Amino acid sequence: MKVIKQVVGVDVAQDELVCTFGLLMEGLNQDLKHHRVFKNSAKGFNEMLAWVESLKSLDVPIFFVMEATGVYHQKFAYWLDSQSLKLSIVLPNKISNYARTLDIKTVTDKTASQAITQFGLERKLDAWNPPKHIFRTMKQLTRERDQIVDERTVIKNQIHAESAEAYPNPNSIKRLRKRIVLLTKQEVEIKNELHDLIKNDPEVEQDVKRMTSIPGVGNLTAAIVLAETNGFELIRNKKQLTSYAGLDVRERQSGTSIKGKPRISKKGNRHLRKAMHLPALTAIRHCQLYKNSFAKQVSKHGIKMKAVVAVQRKILEFMFVLNKNKSTFDQDYEIKKGLQHKVDSPLQSSLC
Repeated sequence: MKVIKQVVGVDVAQDELVCTFGLLMEGLNQDLKHHRVFKNSAKGFNEMLAWVESLKSLDVPIFFVMEATGVYHQKFAYWLDSQSLKLSIVLPNKISNYARTLDIKTVTDKTASQAITQFGLERKLDAWNPPKHIFRTMKQLTRERDQIVDERTVIKNQIHAESAEAYPNPNSIKRLRKRIVLLTKQEVEIKNELHDLIKNDPEVEQDVKRMTSIPGVGNLTAAIVLAETNGFELIRNKKQLTSYAGLDVRERQSGTSIKGKPRISKKGNRHLRKAMHLPALTAIRHCQLYKNSFAKQVSKHGIKMKAVVAVQRKILEFMFVLNKNKSTFDQDYEIKKGLQHKVDSPLQSSLC
């Protein structure tokens, strides 16, 4: 039977590559017989390629598919690109949603790689291109700054606890304060590096300016969002972006007996979620559009934190739209559009 597609699905871990070789036949039957584990190293890459060469059909191009798993997949992805091999990197939430549709009773590295292979065989995927160097550097810097801020918060709490003791140790407090000064200095250095990095790339600088036209969004927030999404490289629509950030709503309901509270999934990029919190609070205080949105959400369910999350989601979606359309934020236009939607809705309902 003729082979029409062949895919290697790779479940990437820190130390190993769990691979499944799959074929899609002319009758749309799938063959996932071949499975092997290789080291996540240069030697393992070469062994894996030799294994694939021994299995593949010469008439059909081979396609590698993997998840975007933190940093562990990067070396392998860049190596495949250097070998001029076709590769697709898929957001983890897309694979996990697809895997739920399969009859998989036990989740292991092997079944995960099989699910990735099936996904690659069934879907038409975009080829991966290495992200711009600036986005990799921005991600390193913004995550380093995040660690510094977290460490400084811990030390401040230690100072508070030490000072509240009956007999605080002055030398301990002095050393802790010195560490705070050092961390603050390092944070300033990182911000300056980010500023220079963005300033030296006119295209990214314009993207940042567009995104910071949104109330509440500063240069750091824009840098984090661009860095964590590689300039929105893997994002195709707003729904996919909110899912990637873990800001999508999950609801558990079955008949009349089971009705769980809707919650955000949090199964996504925590750096994106964290970056959107303060901008949302600022926007709610200073932007009429977000004040209205926040008040509308609170009037529905009375839960302020849930309304804040809705604003976070809205701001993130706006950042994506402005980046794709190469436009800037216009509060008056958005408010008018919202009012027009309210006017049109009853008419639209009566026509349905």
